[in-house]
Amino acid sequence: MNYAVKSSFLLSFLESVPAISAKLKEPITADRKFEDVVKSAQNAAVLVLVY
Repeated sequence: MNYAVKSSFLLSFLESVPAISAKLKEPITADRKFEDVVKSAQNAAVLVLVY
């Protein structure tokens, strides 16, 4: 099963958690190598298991 959460909802939730809000980064708008983009995406992805 997959489902999506609106990014604006998720961002406001993450900003409301002090331990996480300090770790949020500004978006990177500069041109980057494809490999760097893939690595960033892998580091940002997480598997969430719900039982």
